[in-house]
Amino acid sequence: MKLTIIIGSVREGRYGPRIARWFTGRAAEYDRFDIDVLDLADVELPPALPPNGTALRDVAARSAPQRALAGRLAAADAFVVVTPEYNHSFPAALKHLIDWHFTEWQAKPVGFVSYGSRGGGLRAIEQLRPIFAELHAVTVRDSVSIDRHSERFDEDGVLSDPERPHTAARVLLDQLTWWASALHEARATQPYPEGPTRPPAVLRRQ
Repeated sequence: MKLTIIIGSVREGRYGPRIARWFTGRAAEYDRFDIDVLDLADVELPPALPPNGTALRDVAARSAPQRALAGRLAAADAFVVVTPEYNHSFPAALKHLIDWHFTEWQAKPVGFVSYGSRGGGLRAIEQLRPIFAELHAVTVRDSVSIDRHSERFDEDGVLSDPERPHTAARVLLDQLTWWASALHEARATQPYPEGPTRPPAVLRRQ
């Protein structure tokens, strides 16, 4: 199975790549996934979404880089989002990536590695969960949260006092593997029942 790890911050001086390298190392040692690291700093999407939401399904009409990006997401069996907490939320670039894609997330598990000051980025995770639920993805219950991240990683990306983060990463990967396996088999057996893209019209008595 393929795991796509998404670096959600594009801010100058960000810690995202450093933390993503640490988690990628844990995932590589876990040895259950082929790993693809997607850095949003390398992603180019149009600044505005199309006026009609159904246009998001027309991947063939996009530019070659955008089609390649959609293909990378579509090929994934599971995702891990590495996100900081900015102003009690998550980065705008991450929301833009999510909103530009639709079926690529469906019936797949999403895990989270968050970082921040005292809260460790937990508020960013809690805001991301309902967004992915709206896109028919399954968010994994346990996550990795790293508080005071600027104090915990040295310049080479080595994590000090790694026991608890390593344990949390293992739990996340265990749960992600279970969901990825179950949903991969389900998608292979039958198409996901997406349902209507808009709520049905409400009939009112006159």
